[in-house]
Amino acid sequence: MFSAETLQKFAREVSKYPADQKQSAVMACLAHAQEEKGWLPPDAIENVANYLGMPAMAAFEVATFYNMYDLKPVGKYKITVCTNLPCALSGGYHAGEYLQNKLGVGYGETTSDGKFTLKEGECMGACGDAPVMIVNNRSMCSHMHPEQIDKLLEDCQ
Repeated sequence: MFSAETLQKFAREVSKYPADQKQSAVMACLAHAQEEKGWLPPDAIENVANYLGMPAMAAFEVATFYNMYDLKPVGKYKITVCTNLPCALSGGYHAGEYLQNKLGVGYGETTSDGKFTLKEGECMGACGDAPVMIVNNRSMCSHMHPEQIDKLLEDCQ
């Protein structure tokens, strides 16, 4: 189900824990599985669980709890907007609204060309830089007002 490279990454993550606690690597292994597949189909989550010797339901619980895991295909660029209270009060609500209008999609939707998926996110730990967004679970973008959003979208083209 997974490439040799991804299985190597799994093994590296598991090696960080005592043998009887290898399920502690579930978050990292799910992230590597998603990196390979582009999202987490149910069989990928099950295979991660099997690899770690844990019930599939436990892995599904992790994958459904955290918004960094995608349980359906997403666009090439997944933009997660922090809508937690500090960001919302500091322009996050307006930034999300601006992005929705600009892309023509709502939260949880992907543009028709498959390029952008827009998601709502909880606190990203950068309240002083609000409004904040994360692109593809990796790149934090701060002070995202319309001009910066336009530049971000342009850079993604």
